[in-house]
This record gives sequence, structure tokens and C-alpha cells, in this order.
Amino acid sequence: MDKVLQIINMVPAGKVVSYGQVALMAGTPRGARFVGGVLCFRGDNTPWWRVINNAGRISTTCLDHTATTQKEKLRAEGVEVSEKLKIDIERFRWRPEPDALKKLELDEEYTQQIMEKYFF
Repeated sequence: MDKVLQIINMVPAGKVVSYGQVALMAGTPRGARFVGGVLCFRGDNTPWWRVINNAGRISTTCLDHTATTQKEKLRAEGVEVSEKLKIDIERFRWRPEPDALKKLELDEEYTQQIMEKYFF
């Protein structure tokens, strides 16, 4: 859980990540739903609004973090969000530098897999 929050705090303003991307970077591939749960219950002190689904849509169902609030916060950071809550995820996706991934203390081989997925 702490690693998920650490990753989300690393995402710069004006960028987004997918739930699955955060799960992968946290070392729990296929843990997208877990990431959503962490954000809903523990995400108040993080930029939770920078996490969207991999299809590029705002999909939060958390009562404390509404889709409307997420849209407004993203737009305030310069992220283009359509009225249907759609975002060009590849244009706005955060692609962390290798140094940022090293802070997550993942093993070298796993870090390489993440780099290949998002950079090559």
C-alpha cells in the first residue's frame, strides 16, 4: 500500500498514470483494482486525480473522489479532458525516468520490463 502511495506522489502535475501502470510499478502486476481501493481509502494526501484507467477514461466510483472533481483537477493542471471524461492517455501519460524507478527499489530485471513496456 505504501509503495502505491509513493508512486502516485511521484506523478508530476499535468501527467496521468493508469491503475495498472501503478500496480506494475509497485511490483503487483494485475493489481489495478487494489490501486483503486488504496486511492479510495487512503488517497486523500496524494494527487489521486492523476490516476485514470488504461483506456484513458476517468472511472472513479469513490464517493470521496468524484469524477467531476477529478476532471476539474486534471483540467486545472493542463490535462485535456472531454465532457465524456476521456483523456488521451498516451499524450499525457507519465513515463518515469530510470532514476525514478530506482527509488522504488525493484529488482533490475523487473525495472527493465517496466522500461520496455513504457519506453520501447
